[in-house]
Amino acid sequence: MADNRDSTTERRRLGDWLPSNEAHLAKYRTDLAEKARARAAHAPRTTAVEALAALVNGDPVLRMDMTRAIEQALNEGYVLGYSSIDELMVIVDYMMTYAPPFSESSLIHCPLNAVLDWPMCMPSGYALFRDPALNAQLKKVLNCWCAFLSGPHSREHLTTSAPNGWFSSEADEKINLSQFVCDPEKAHWGFASWNDFFTRRFREGARPVAEPHDSKIIVSACEAAPYNIQTDVKLCDTFWIKAQPYSLLDMFTEKERELAQRFVGGSVYQSFLSAFNYHRWHAPVSGVIRKAYALDGTYYSDADAQGRDAGGLNDSQGYITAVAARAVIVIESDDPAIGQVGCVFVGMADVSSCMIEALPGQRVKKGDEIGFFQYGGSTCCLVFEPGVIRGFVPRPPFDHAPPVKVNAHIATAA
Repeated sequence: MADNRDSTTERRRLGDWLPSNEAHLAKYRTDLAEKARARAAHAPRTTAVEALAALVNGDPVLRMDMTRAIEQALNEGYVLGYSSIDELMVIVDYMMTYAPPFSESSLIHCPLNAVLDWPMCMPSGYALFRDPALNAQLKKVLNCWCAFLSGPHSREHLTTSAPNGWFSSEADEKINLSQFVCDPEKAHWGFASWNDFFTRRFREGARPVAEPHDSKIIVSACEAAPYNIQTDVKLCDTFWIKAQPYSLLDMFTEKERELAQRFVGGSVYQSFLSAFNYHRWHAPVSGVIRKAYALDGTYYSDADAQGRDAGGLNDSQGYITAVAARAVIVIESDDPAIGQVGCVFVGMADVSSCMIEALPGQRVKKGDEIGFFQYGGSTCCLVFEPGVIRGFVPRPPFDHAPPVKVNAHIATAA
């Protein structure tokens, strides 16, 4: 690999989903490729991955863009572990029965993101990973992987064995499992699968709801670090530029134009979840669910305005609120002065299944669980009507800001 010492080799990576050290990632990719080739020698290819390969190879534009994105990354000197579409598909297929191990020094929480990391932000990669047909097939591939991660065979590393075990003392320093519902006396501590562990629940009382009876106190919907606050948001905006302003119509979709119009001139609070965070969503206010819907979208699309210094999907978080796969839940607050609150839960990279639990017509109390992310990276936006918020508790700048606890006070209504 080229001995580049600039910001393209030591990229800023929010949330610990990937290590910041490119040398760790390069070694990971080459080791993964070697294991994938060994498996491919005796195992048939997964149907979903076979269909992905057929789509890319059968479409001249997709084949051109993917080939060029790989070549461009290699020509820049990055170590990928593959040099062709077929070699990439061998690795993707290997991922379908892969459960991430713990690592104290170079944790790879989003392994497929690590594999695609540089082709994603090459000139040919931007258009490639926005292609609707490619994303539709990627969804099937990721659903296949999600099925494995939701089954008992994914529990390989749910052990106390160092260095890979998620219940080892090294891992527990990061996670603090004592605050979660689990039983060390049971096999795999009572977790039925990797996804069951990933979506683990806090013990009763671990995250009390701030001022549960005060409707003016709005709480955090996720255990997440603040990323951005923007006021006077527009119905339509140029979300693809470097500043990445929020574009309400794109966040909620044209079909929900009337809903999006409600929030014009309002404010957006965005936060991102760490790899070690709790991944369930809670109601920021008490009220009635008015809308709850999932949206298909992209999985590995970067904002090209960020350039190769983008830090992968991390620095494209404003952009992905308009294009990535996501879930939208709208709560009409019991407090008429608050009106409706839009909760946008965005899946970014790898599986990122957005699972909605609270449905239209359901009444929720502030702090009630309303859904969760399955395996993968994630970010959350709370969208407020104009004039509703008197002030936010988190204040910029947000560099290195610690996660705000779920159900903690994040905003005060006027």
